Amino acid sequence: MAESGDINDVSAAEPSRLFDLLDGGWKTLDELEVTNEPLGSTSIQLRVRRAITMLEEASSMAAQLDLFSRNEELEEVATADLKYLLLPALLGALTLKQTKRDKRLEIVQTARAYFMDFLKRCKEYSVSQFELPDVSNENTPENGHAPARSIPCPPDLVSMAAQRQAKIERYRHKKALEARLSEVRRAVDGGQADDEVSRDFYLLNVQRWVTVCLEEIESIDQEVEILKKMDGLKHSATKQPAQQMRPPMQPFILTKDAVQAQVFGAGYPSLPIMTVDDWYEQRRQQGVLPDPGVPRRVAVEEDTDAKEREDKDKEKKAENDDEDSLLKARNWDDWKDTHRRGYGNRHNMG
Repeated sequence: MAESGDINDVSAAEPSRLFDLLDGGWKTLDELEVTNEPLGSTSIQLRVRRAITMLEEASSMAAQLDLFSRNEELEEVATADLKYLLLPALLGALTLKQTKRDKRLEIVQTARAYFMDFLKRCKEYSVSQFELPDVSNENTPENGHAPARSIPCPPDLVSMAAQRQAKIERYRHKKALEARLSEVRRAVDGGQADDEVSRDFYLLNVQRWVTVCLEEIESIDQEVEILKKMDGLKHSATKQPAQQMRPPMQPFILTKDAVQAQVFGAGYPSLPIMTVDDWYEQRRQQGVLPDPGVPRRVAVEEDTDAKEREDKDKEKKAENDDEDSLLKARNWDDWKDTHRRGYGNRHNMG
């Protein structure tokens, strides 16, 4: 008798423990959906891992208790056991909450496997009418290489329109389920739900999660394609040899037409062809600029001395009655007598 009593105690304790694990993981997911705390924070990620551990343990216990069978119909499943159909869906949603960038591909593939497990079970029980997604993207091939892709075909407009319409219908169905679910939830939370209302509540939750999982799998398939392409680009970048250093390119301009090309020329005349020192040396040799070794004050003094010597030479010629100088001075005086000042200065007068 004692042994029989112990067995009954263990069997009663397992469902209680199973309910607590499911309830704890489910509540954590609901809280994470409405929290304002960053998803990548340490506290949030700790709660995510703890909830995943709880639901994994609950899934293991549900498998040991053999709650579901392929040989039974949905009506044969006990109302108290319906909620455990949600275990894979909740695990997939919590798995997507993880934020490890280096393991993102592994995370989304694991979540997709959870969602597919949930959808297959719902399909077996005919919970609702839907088509299972393609299972080819569920796992990567064993050899690690992506399957060979066929030549891309033009988009099928009829198929795209059908997919769009299916999404619209799924969205409307999801909103209708959420509206009915909110009404039933008030009765369940108020403690006024009988077995029929409780069964309806859990069935509505399962049907709602069917639409959620279908939407998540579509997003995951798109993200997997992007992640695989990014990994391929990283591998190809590491395999490429280091590029050789090329000589710097000479500056150039782009011309709009032939006239502009003739104006600017192929080499653009403003490009430097000599250094400042070379230019200065060239101008100094031409006598335009003073020698850099001679201070400017000395050069000015030399110019002043030269002018003074010229004036002295003129005075000496005038004192010695030089004929050429006298003739030039007389002619200049005569010209000034017959021409007013400024005569012949037509510069800048139009």
